[in-house]
Amino acid sequence: MTSLAKPVVLIAEELSPATVDALGPDFEIRHADGANRSELLAALPGVHAVLIRSATQMDPEAIAAGKDLKVIARAGVGLDNVDIKAATEAGVMVVNAPTSNVVSAAELAVGHLLSLARHIPRAHASLAAGEWKRTAFTGVELFDKTIGIIGLGRIGALVAERLSGFRANIIGFDPYVQPVRASQMGVTLTTLEDLVAQSDFITIHIPKTPETTGMIGVKELKSAKPSLRIVNASRGGIIDEDALYQALSENWIAGAGIDVFNSEPPTGSPLLDLPNIVVTPHLGASTEEAQEKAGISVAKSVKLALEGELVPDAVNVAGGIIDPSVRPGIPLMEKLGQIFVGLCQASISSITVEVRGDIVEHDVSALKLAALKGIFSRIVSEQVSYVNAPLLAEARGVNVSMATDPRSDEYRNVLTIKGVLGDGSSVSVSATLTGARQTEKLVEVNGYDIEVPLATHHIVMIYKDRPGIVAIYGKAFGDANINIAGMQIARETAGGQALSVLTVDSRVPDDLLAEVATKIEATTMAHIDIVEL
Repeated sequence: MTSLAKPVVLIAEELSPATVDALGPDFEIRHADGANRSELLAALPGVHAVLIRSATQMDPEAIAAGKDLKVIARAGVGLDNVDIKAATEAGVMVVNAPTSNVVSAAELAVGHLLSLARHIPRAHASLAAGEWKRTAFTGVELFDKTIGIIGLGRIGALVAERLSGFRANIIGFDPYVQPVRASQMGVTLTTLEDLVAQSDFITIHIPKTPETTGMIGVKELKSAKPSLRIVNASRGGIIDEDALYQALSENWIAGAGIDVFNSEPPTGSPLLDLPNIVVTPHLGASTEEAQEKAGISVAKSVKLALEGELVPDAVNVAGGIIDPSVRPGIPLMEKLGQIFVGLCQASISSITVEVRGDIVEHDVSALKLAALKGIFSRIVSEQVSYVNAPLLAEARGVNVSMATDPRSDEYRNVLTIKGVLGDGSSVSVSATLTGARQTEKLVEVNGYDIEVPLATHHIVMIYKDRPGIVAIYGKAFGDANINIAGMQIARETAGGQALSVLTVDSRVPDDLLAEVATKIEATTMAHIDIVEL
């Protein structure tokens, strides 16, 4: 590409006209049908950016075909059709529009609540079939009912704001939101168990993680009121679908509104045959306004990326003017943020990001953003980016600060996240990059010095040091066919508090972790904290 040539942007799906307007005159615009595989592959050579929605598959083959690609932009929230790993390896930035659908998603959830309360879909179908059965569709009011909101992120907060007009009693469950912030939303915080037991309506707005998958199952649905109506317009799988079918078919609860499923489309799902469920085909972002916002958002990101600027909504690299010596710390800091959240046993009051070593000669502010991105990606349902992560912290009343120090005694550079929690306890984690390969290592947890290469699955245990503890958890994990790939133990003094960090090859079920904790507590006569990261 010569200095006079315009960067080439390929629009591979139908987007809002405002998308092209937002790009402006400084780009050569091309069009192709991204759903047509051969047409897409033929169009990608010579293209610097491609704008897509959900029908275009940007897999390794497509990314390899676009040898000049700098950025893949998804005009929407989901990224299931983009191979982020392959894009990152090819040096291609991936961006999306994480906040484009928040209003639309909140309004859809409220729509489901009203549809369930007043039997609107079934009443419409009955009347359209020539029937007049008014008494068959007697509903209930939202006024003076208890409505539970699971997840008080941006979408959950918007739902609370909209429901306030119904003069309902709004309660919420979100372990990462401060009570003061919840009160400002008009929401009373409670436990998940109490929320399920008290609510007449529940609406879910949390991310799907190993911890939240199946969060609402048989136990929860059996403890609910028979009058409960539950809505999930967040992520499929948070409600156990088999348990939901049983609850609806056996009248444990009154109804459900579902926009998202474990498998989409939910072909053959028995839920679709039930009379007391309202289903929609994943319509959370399907409004004209959301689509226009998404197009404009990714167009702006493409402009920033091709101009070499910091791209706030990049999901794999921060991009732009960040010094090359700082860049490797960005993905490490994101991972460190996720580890930090895994260790938090209460809501977060404050976060301090510390950077020590010669790296502080450069602008390291992106590392604070990366830490917040990693932290809130485990907490909220919406896509987290470098631009909205600080806003998410502010919305939850979390104070965030950053400190730098050119001195680092043991390692060339050390990245640390410290936090004070709502119960007064504190959490700290530190990591570094070592060697020519820049190996990512966890080097400190809650004041204990360790050196553990980062992997997908870690277990952190804090307990009173006694002989035989390793044998207890070693046998328990071995019996469960869970391989321990690495282990490091640190302790204050002989017989004092000890910390074990295990690297395991697969996720350890929660019930097994609880069983191991019980066995160690019986041995040490002291409380043990076990966290899988």
